[in-house]
Amino acid sequence: MTTLLMKRRRQLITYGAATLGGALFLPGCGGGGDDKTIGTQVNEAKSIMNQAESKPELSIFVEAVNACGLHDQLDSSGSNTAFAPTNDAFNALLAELKLSKDQLFADKTTLTAVIKFHILTRVLFTEAVVEGHAIDTMNGGFFKIDKENHVFKPTDGRNRVCTLIGRDVTALNGVLHTLDKVMLPANLDIVQTCEEQPEVAPQCDIAVQCIQAAGLTDTLKQPGPFTFFCPTDAAFQAVFVELNITLAVLLADTARCRRIMTCHMVPQRRFRREFTTDESVTTVQGTVIRVNASFQVVDVRGRVCNLTRPDVINTNGVVHLCDKVILPQDA
Repeated sequence: MTTLLMKRRRQLITYGAATLGGALFLPGCGGGGDDKTIGTQVNEAKSIMNQAESKPELSIFVEAVNACGLHDQLDSSGSNTAFAPTNDAFNALLAELKLSKDQLFADKTTLTAVIKFHILTRVLFTEAVVEGHAIDTMNGGFFKIDKENHVFKPTDGRNRVCTLIGRDVTALNGVLHTLDKVMLPANLDIVQTCEEQPEVAPQCDIAVQCIQAAGLTDTLKQPGPFTFFCPTDAAFQAVFVELNITLAVLLADTARCRRIMTCHMVPQRRFRREFTTDESVTTVQGTVIRVNASFQVVDVRGRVCNLTRPDVINTNGVVHLCDKVILPQDA
């Protein structure tokens, strides 16, 4: 059994390195840090499901996995990663949603979507996490993980931030991490985000009007994915002075409004950190914008735009709030 376990551990490490472009470094093996090595994390031959079942604080997660028919996914051979919320995390979610546990478990569609959001069909150790990059989940959604003071902080589909409080528990079929919060998949598309998301909507009234005037509402509700650089109301007020026009004039000129707004749309999903230094990016309008080393957007006129609230996750992409309207040459 020991020989089998060591062989599987090597397979997991090799798989992770190959999948993630060699980005996997193991603590205690030249990766730095004071984490336990993978060797000390494995004490017997267990699947991810076995590992979760052995932890009393994960009993609700285990119950939910079984209720959703996902036991075999985490128990059979393969390569998976599970982010398991603690019982306290589930109880906090129930209070947040104003639901009882029975009500949540009775809604199998929602429960399954939530649990699948915590499962990856690949192995991801924390040492292989690329900060601020999209992580695709089993349910088709995505989230990202950032690192603050050596603490891993996932941001879920509804832009709620949680913490990995237990990590890198290796199993025969992957790895188990523990979360202090239940992650939720996105429930708003880009347009709804600009209209309703509490951090974004108060600053996006003019952008929403321009999206509608340009006839882009249906486009930004499609699956995409898209990246939308959304100018704030203050950014629009500044550009009105710069171009010597009013909001009414812009909204009445559909073609002009469309030229400007499509300069803010990229037909790809890109978090801020997924842009490379001085990368040229082609917008839906056809104009090429550049993202510099400071993650600022430089338009074709050389005007520099700061991302004041980057990485707002949506069902169909990402919104970055910006402090300047990106302009084409013929604005």
